[in-house]
Amino acid sequence: MTLNQLKIGQKSKIIAVNGQGALRRRLLDMGLTPRTQVMIRKVAPMGDPIEVNLRGYELTLRIQDAKEIEVEEV
Repeated sequence: MTLNQLKIGQKSKIIAVNGQGALRRRLLDMGLTPRTQVMIRKVAPMGDPIEVNLRGYELTLRIQDAKEIEVEEV
C-alpha cells in the first residue's frame, strides 16, 4: 500500500521510500524515513495535494510523491 491510498485520519508506518536520485533524497530529507509513523490530516478539494502529520509537524505532499512511499497500517 502507498501513502496516497490512505484515508483521512488513518495512521500508518513507512516501510520504504522508493524513487530515485533527487526525489528520494528530498523525501528522506523531509523526514519521510522508514519506521516513521504518519497520519493523513487533510486532502485538497481536488484530491491533490495531501497533508500528513509526522514527527510533530504537518507536511504537504503531491500525490505523485506520495505514490513513492510504501506504508503499512498501524
